[in-house]
Amino acid sequence: MQVFTYLLMLFLVVCAVAVTLSKKLLNSILIFMSYSLVMSIIWMLLESPDLAITEAAVGAGVTSVLFFVTLKKIHAMGGEDDRHEK
Repeated sequence: MQVFTYLLMLFLVVCAVAVTLSKKLLNSILIFMSYSLVMSIIWMLLESPDLAITEAAVGAGVTSVLFFVTLKKIHAMGGEDDRHEK
């Protein structure tokens, strides 16, 4: 079980580095979502289900939806055709 925890911690570090190195905003949001989901699993392993539920709901849920809405508002999530038509 301890090896699994170490693998999750390593995945958190990889996600943190990947978010900083990612050039596309959409990829950064998806990596951030996976970071939050793994963090909620770690909270469950630490026997803190209240923090795990909060991390999953706020970190992976609400925050990601707000990021997606922001990308849509600034037209960063549309295709190339959408940019050329305007």
